[in-house]
Amino acid sequence: MDWGMKNRLSQLIKPDGHCMFMPIDHGYFQGPTTKLEKPGETIKPIIKYCDALFVTRGVLRSCIKPEDSKPIILRVSGGTSVVGGDLANEVLTTSIKEALRLNVAGVGLSVFVGSEYEKQTLNNLAQLVNECEDYGIPVMAVTAVGKELEKRGSRYLGLCCRIAAELGAKVVKTYWCDDGFDKVVAGCPVPVVMAGGPKVETDKEVLEFVHDGMQKGAIGINLGRNIWQNPNPVAMVKSLHAIVHKKATVKEAVEIFEDTKNKG
Repeated sequence: MDWGMKNRLSQLIKPDGHCMFMPIDHGYFQGPTTKLEKPGETIKPIIKYCDALFVTRGVLRSCIKPEDSKPIILRVSGGTSVVGGDLANEVLTTSIKEALRLNVAGVGLSVFVGSEYEKQTLNNLAQLVNECEDYGIPVMAVTAVGKELEKRGSRYLGLCCRIAAELGAKVVKTYWCDDGFDKVVAGCPVPVVMAGGPKVETDKEVLEFVHDGMQKGAIGINLGRNIWQNPNPVAMVKSLHAIVHKKATVKEAVEIFEDTKNKG
């Protein structure tokens, strides 16, 4: 692996081998998402607890200060919206020159395995890897499932992750599942980071699935709405940080959450 690739990956994955990415790219298909209407303001109290931001070039330029930014994973796929025909019909939207100009630590895109646009999005990934390898830029593949998360279990997610790794992704972002997440991770030869999971009703459930995923081999998280849409985002991000980087138990994380919440 070239020096540049190693250097960028070291910005994203910390010396303990773990990572805490924060996605604020939701507007690229959802528009002004609740609590993310002003991304720069949303992340102010919580950014210090994350290791990297996953963001589009538009929000990066307009909302993120370049003087004290965290490492950036640049969202480079899109072209669809929640009011369009199919979220899976994505293309590459951002060039490698843009990624270099913005001095990013990595780039990310979605793949939609099993959809009508499976071949198209997997080809997007392959093309992106081909170009990024020339410049030492790691690619994170996101195993997107559109609106059908409840239908996706470990067999499907394992398939997606393995294909993404086979096509050259250096990191794969996928969903936690309760029916064999360890098998998903074991079948993927590159690091796996967790997105969300099934819909949860309590803060403790978020901490539980993240802890479970870390115990089963994930190297970290890429959680957004579970943090910045929480009524107590600082408490949530501190609790998750403790699980990811300090090996906190669920009980310890809940205590951190409650203590931070009570202190306001």
